[in-house]
Amino acid sequence: MSNFTRRHFLGLATGAVTASVVGYYLFAPSTKQKIVIIGGGAGGIIAAKYIRQADSTLDVTLIEQNTHYYTCFMSNEVLGGVRTMESIQFSYDHLEQYGIKRVHDKAIRIDPIAKQVHLQSGNTLSYDRLVVSPGISFQWDAIKGYNERVSEQIPHAWKAGSQTLLLQQQLHAMKNGGTVIMTVPLKPFRCPPGPYERASQIAHYLKRHKPRSKILIFDANQNFPKQALFMEGWEQLYGYGTENSLIEWIPQNQGGQVVAIDAKTRVIYASEFEDKHRADVLNVIPPQQAGLCAVESGLTNDSGWCPINQKTFESSLHKDIHIIGDACLAGVMPKSAYSANSQAKVCAHAIISSLHGVEMARPSLVNTCYSAVGEEFAISVAAVYRLEGDKIKVSQNASGVSPLNASAAYRKNELAYAHSWYNNITHEMFN
Repeated sequence: MSNFTRRHFLGLATGAVTASVVGYYLFAPSTKQKIVIIGGGAGGIIAAKYIRQADSTLDVTLIEQNTHYYTCFMSNEVLGGVRTMESIQFSYDHLEQYGIKRVHDKAIRIDPIAKQVHLQSGNTLSYDRLVVSPGISFQWDAIKGYNERVSEQIPHAWKAGSQTLLLQQQLHAMKNGGTVIMTVPLKPFRCPPGPYERASQIAHYLKRHKPRSKILIFDANQNFPKQALFMEGWEQLYGYGTENSLIEWIPQNQGGQVVAIDAKTRVIYASEFEDKHRADVLNVIPPQQAGLCAVESGLTNDSGWCPINQKTFESSLHKDIHIIGDACLAGVMPKSAYSANSQAKVCAHAIISSLHGVEMARPSLVNTCYSAVGEEFAISVAAVYRLEGDKIKVSQNASGVSPLNASAAYRKNELAYAHSWYNNITHEMFN
């Protein structure tokens, strides 16, 4: 990071998070009101905890259909053989100590007029303020031949859990000399560097166990985040650019846009000419939009994502509903776990300030994203964001990426930082 050290970033990041929650414990108790949070991921859990800690008189309920949470972030290391599925699984039991109620059910629709959340079970929950952190849903009709049923055979693994395990099992069963094909949708999507980290981790597995195999990345985009850094890692670790490379990247202008698949034969058809390519293992990441509950409740615009007031994270379309995480349009912030974590704290501050009739502080936010490229090799990007006018933008001189041509020791340290980051964010969520 040119003129931007890790210590400098951490100082700014700490200030950013602190600014978003300052004054919480100075408020007098409010009248008891119902705060409902949809989604128990990186955003929803943090919002629930910070709201409840700020005002213990509030009735805070978290709606989450699953009893356990699998982190999408760092799940690629399961495919690379670095982690186990158990290491990315967490329980929600800890929420009881904060006085947060849990409802393990699926939120299917929000009635913003009646201020009710309708659940799959048939029950409803009333709210005074609602936080929607539903993550993503898939545009199943975007690729001919691929739908939710087919994904049970041809995994996307873009929601961690059983899909991750299925893809791992298919990689293990593949013959040495087989071909893995991964498809990448047009931006935006959850975790912009994620597909390229996944390709790296699959190559890491192949290098050790099936060295005559390779992975092909069919990409609907012309470029990708941290591209030069990834390619440097691929060259050093996987022979990228040589005849024996374990990785091949096919961008949009070289036929990378996948238009159809045949699940039975594991064939993809790519480019305007529908060129045919067969895989032994096929990983299709479909185009994405906001979580289905948000889409079906009228919280999205024509983009498929949720427009918000970027200061408070309140929906631009419905009052008293706040939207955080992957589902929202938060200026230039990427759709990442750490973005969701930071947005949750600002959202909590906005809700508490509003309930107490206090002007909220001008928010600062932060994101950092690590990518594990291979053995003792990781790269990162980090940024601090501030509100300029009514838009979230990157703070001047407060962002940067890992340097090119760094030493082996630097890359090894980055991997240690990545694992420490993971431990810290999951500790804050689940302890």
